Amino acid sequence: MATIPDYQTLMLPLLRFLGDGRERSLGEAVEAISGEFHLKPEERQQLLPSGTSTVIGSRVGWARTYMKKAGLIDSTRRGFIRATERGLDVLKRNPARIDNKVLDQFPEFVEFRTLPREEIAAPASNAVEATPEEALEEAYQRLRVSVESEVLQRVKTASPAFFERLVVNLLVKMGYGGSFRDAGQAVGRSGDGGIDGIIKEDRLGLDVIYIQAKRWESGVGRPEIQKFAGALQGHRARKGVFITTSNFTKEAEEYVGRIDSKIILIDGPTLAQLLVDNLVGVSSVRSYDLLKADPDYFTEE
Repeated sequence: MATIPDYQTLMLPLLRFLGDGRERSLGEAVEAISGEFHLKPEERQQLLPSGTSTVIGSRVGWARTYMKKAGLIDSTRRGFIRATERGLDVLKRNPARIDNKVLDQFPEFVEFRTLPREEIAAPASNAVEATPEEALEEAYQRLRVSVESEVLQRVKTASPAFFERLVVNLLVKMGYGGSFRDAGQAVGRSGDGGIDGIIKEDRLGLDVIYIQAKRWESGVGRPEIQKFAGALQGHRARKGVFITTSNFTKEAEEYVGRIDSKIILIDGPTLAQLLVDNLVGVSSVRSYDLLKADPDYFTEE
């Protein structure tokens, strides 16, 4: 992300792009600025952690928002912008840079920046580089990593019976196994040659998945995976999931890529991610909706 300019660095290039006073789309602006900074295809396509938009698109968008608050840019219609007379006047001064300090000369921007809720949206760190949306994303990701780490640690110290119930809850939340009762009866009852349980792939039971769950500290190697694969072959099964609280060796991962059976390896960090994604073992404390103004609502017929 370091090679993609921060939103304040993009303010002057964006205003210059609009320097002819014509209406332009935000997409055109993103494309032109990406070319000006010689961004590689992978940099142009780099997404925010949420996956909702590209990093460069988000940063150009925030550059537009801040200059709009300062009266340098105006929205003409949905997705289209142009420079205002004030913005064109600023360009005539041939500034070396436009950033928040420059925008502070305009009362409208100062008022915007001093709104009580602006403190919530403002970046807590790396204020020059991060947009408010990126700061929120970054804070969320830090919190999530912390929660995942705590969840995995608690799973590792839980009893084998609890781990079994945890696997059941997770699989059902993910859409496997039918009901909790069906899944609970299936998992942890087999103990047959490397198989801990058999669970429905869907609620109708059109196919089944064989489960192996190991609450281990050391890495799971190829021998354990071979044993599980052999058990699948013994049941004429082609699908299996091997879950562990530790990790898999490189040899184990390479082995599952060479065999006919489809075996999914879920290591400790992946297990923690799935638990958080499916709200198993975690609870929601507070949620925030990321809002933006809807230009269509304010369009008068």
